[in-house]
Amino acid sequence: MSKKILVVDDDPVQQKHICNLLGEVDATVILAANGQQGVDKARQEMPDLILMDVVMPEVDGFAACRQITTAAETKAIPVVIVSSKNQEADKVWAQLQGAKAMISKPFTDQDLLKQVNQFL
Repeated sequence: MSKKILVVDDDPVQQKHICNLLGEVDATVILAANGQQGVDKARQEMPDLILMDVVMPEVDGFAACRQITTAAETKAIPVVIVSSKNQEADKVWAQLQGAKAMISKPFTDQDLLKQVNQFL
């Protein structure tokens, strides 16, 4: 059975790029355009991995990550933050919100695929 990966990013170009990369992995890709949609789709779809942007409208990625990683039904889903916010404080904050890893934008295709394969 193929794995499910939820990609939460408000940038359609970034979504498309990540989807194209994930074509190399045997996974079904689910998309969400903001943090609230990400939280909702995590509950509905129960993906095997979530790739989460930070700067998004409505609910940002840190808040969405916290909601997902603290809710009983979704807390086992690994969340990887994929963001241009790459200061050390951002990495610490991501961990405090429950993220399992953080990838800085711009990222290399190999870096993203390495993280994805680590959690699938």
